[in-house]
Amino acid sequence: MNWILALMLLAGGSVFAAPLRFYLGTYTDKPSSRGIYTGTIDADTGRLGALELAAATRSPNYLALAPDGKTLYAVTATNGGSVAAFRVERGGQLTWLNDLPSGSGGCFVSTDATGRSVFVANYGGGSVASFRAKPDGSLDRQISLLTQTGSGPNPQRQKQPHLHSIYTGPGNRRAYACDLGTDAIWIFNLNPADGSLSPANPPAAKVPPGSGPRHLAWHPNGRFAYVNGEMGLNVTVFELDPETGSLAAIHTVPTLPAGAATNGVTSAEIFCHPSGKWLYVSHRGADSLAVFAIGADGKLTWRQNVPAGVKVPRGFGLDPAGQWLIVAGQNDNRIAVFKIDPATGKLSATDQTATVGSPVCVVFER
Repeated sequence: MNWILALMLLAGGSVFAAPLRFYLGTYTDKPSSRGIYTGTIDADTGRLGALELAAATRSPNYLALAPDGKTLYAVTATNGGSVAAFRVERGGQLTWLNDLPSGSGGCFVSTDATGRSVFVANYGGGSVASFRAKPDGSLDRQISLLTQTGSGPNPQRQKQPHLHSIYTGPGNRRAYACDLGTDAIWIFNLNPADGSLSPANPPAAKVPPGSGPRHLAWHPNGRFAYVNGEMGLNVTVFELDPETGSLAAIHTVPTLPAGAATNGVTSAEIFCHPSGKWLYVSHRGADSLAVFAIGADGKLTWRQNVPAGVKVPRGFGLDPAGQWLIVAGQNDNRIAVFKIDPATGKLSATDQTATVGSPVCVVFER
């Protein structure tokens, strides 16, 4: 049988590839959602399996899996705002471990490369927090809470800091937080021994005024970072200085084609393709997905803007191999699957959709 298996692999045949599992964060203010959901997608065909409730919890709006895949973290509306830890069981079910207060308006959660440090961005509180995880994945204690200061030119949205996301950088020595309120990407030194954060020097990088930075995507080579402006409908490309950790803006491009309507439109999620060749951004209001080609110099060339197939695509996710994109429609309670062209990176809609209440975040197992 081994020689048959070898021949099938050499011929490019599929050998009963296991379905790819993903998790959905939702808002539970609608009766059709009760918490975190899980599902699978066939890697060869893109066919969705049935969605199941993985854990009941209040509005788990953003999720992050630990690098070893054994623990999932969620920012929730429990107790005025918390970060919760869940053990990942066989079949994708989640067992609640514990939670800790996260700060006001937690909207994003991530981990460092080791999985021992957990980070939360607090939109309402204008702060970032770090937590230490125990060996079993449960949360031990809060280590750092840093509140930022400043404002931006938009009087309705930028009177004060609104931290929207936080990510560790290449080398696991620094963390980078997007602040919609001040047009800043705050940079923090990370002590991996205890998870503590401290302001770096320089303390921040800037996007064009009024852009409102929301999320960040690292290029696989670690040289470039891409930040989408929620209000500016743009992407700013930064080049990383690996020694100092500073970010230098080298390029800013619009996310919508020339002449497209922009009234009531905001950008939401951003992801880099695993190959490093393409970048994807979602639009709310326009309800579309933009595709960019990435050059050797990190700069972007617009390639495509396609209907997202859902209403208010707040979040989406790419499978680890970069074959499929699943987008979450917050306002029509649906997810939809897109096929990624392996030669061009362009998206094509499929007939695969599923219903779940207010999905806003898509996270694949790695």
